[in-house]
Amino acid sequence: MNNKAQRKNIMLPKDAPAKRMNIMTKPIGSACNIDCTYCYYLSKEELLGHERGCETTMSPDMLENYIKTYIEQHNFPEIVFHWQGGEPTLLGVNFFRDVVRLQKKYCSKGVKIENNLQTNGTLLNDEWGKFLSKNKFLVGLSIDGPEMIHNAYRTNRSGRGTFKQTMKGVEILHKHKVSFATLTCVNNLTGANPLEVYRFLRDVIRSPQMQFIPIVEPKSFRDTAPQKWSEDEILFQGMPETEPSHPNSIVEAWCVSPSQWGSFLCTIFDEWLENDTGQINVPYFESCVETWMGRVNPLCTLAPMCGKGLAIEHNGDVFACDHYVYPDYKLGNINDSSLDDMQFSQGQEEFGRAKESTLPKQCRECPYQFACFGECPKNRFIKTLDGELGLNYLCAGWKQFFTHIDPYISMVVATMGYPVRKGINADAMKINFK
Repeated sequence: MNNKAQRKNIMLPKDAPAKRMNIMTKPIGSACNIDCTYCYYLSKEELLGHERGCETTMSPDMLENYIKTYIEQHNFPEIVFHWQGGEPTLLGVNFFRDVVRLQKKYCSKGVKIENNLQTNGTLLNDEWGKFLSKNKFLVGLSIDGPEMIHNAYRTNRSGRGTFKQTMKGVEILHKHKVSFATLTCVNNLTGANPLEVYRFLRDVIRSPQMQFIPIVEPKSFRDTAPQKWSEDEILFQGMPETEPSHPNSIVEAWCVSPSQWGSFLCTIFDEWLENDTGQINVPYFESCVETWMGRVNPLCTLAPMCGKGLAIEHNGDVFACDHYVYPDYKLGNINDSSLDDMQFSQGQEEFGRAKESTLPKQCRECPYQFACFGECPKNRFIKTLDGELGLNYLCAGWKQFFTHIDPYISMVVATMGYPVRKGINADAMKINFK
């Protein structure tokens, strides 16, 4: 019997609820060829008891079991695999050739499989470019901006900047016409130079999609899981010690501050709105258009419920979220439990729903609750002005951003011909829409 005959038909009747998974796959664990100062994942090597070096790779048997299981747990015509690290390109092109081969082996008729690969770009060459282009991988390229900004924190093991190597990777992506998006970490330096960073990504990198990730980590993040913080770390909103620049700050010095984050987003939004709408996709901005239309935000950090983005390590251990890869949030191992059981377990459902149910009063009374729902729970380590726990560290910055964009997003939605259902201008815009 051939492989196709052995395949299980995973497609359910049309009226069955869609079942999709979104797992961040770490086939090489935390192993990486560079040593970014702010990396939240390098410390997992010691935290999870993994051996040092590149030998921490997903075995052939584990890889096949994972791909087979992941495909079987979907009943949707599109299945997306997310490959991250560490640095997944350390595994070499042949590892991902096996990935594609196994996907074809277990993919049912009528199902489309896509692959996303997150990389620092330093190891990309023509062989990689040809492979990624041929197999239609979407590449996420980590780059923080122009050379001086990028090299400040994105260094190799010898402390030297990696900008030139990353730019060679950019050349490979363009040469082979590989679809890619940029991922830029907004730290205390990038946060202070929004236009320089944005225009570099737009004009030099020619990035069609720009993802901006705020870098926020309490000083205990290397060994203390979110929601397990000590009382000493939880300060009131606006206290001097919440600023990264304070000598006794509760966060790392390289973090972006709330005010920096708000100003960074507002400044880039203005540039994007004036010059680049319809040309550059900035997920934060595009998703706000949907949110103001009354739809659920497609970004997990700004949606009312999280917990749908599991993470799997090279050894098959599965965790509640990519940012919750701590022993406290381990769901099991694919050798012992099905992905289905872990994804839809009561504990994982409670984890996901807690995002909205644990919002403090200050959030519940905020006119922009609909826009962020307290953002990512991993950042909720300060108290409200009333002393209630669970406020997001970046709250002030997010509110600054939402207040700034509200009238513009409302006009964009109305211009598109849709009713404005959210925002402080919603009622007035509804009248005008009629």
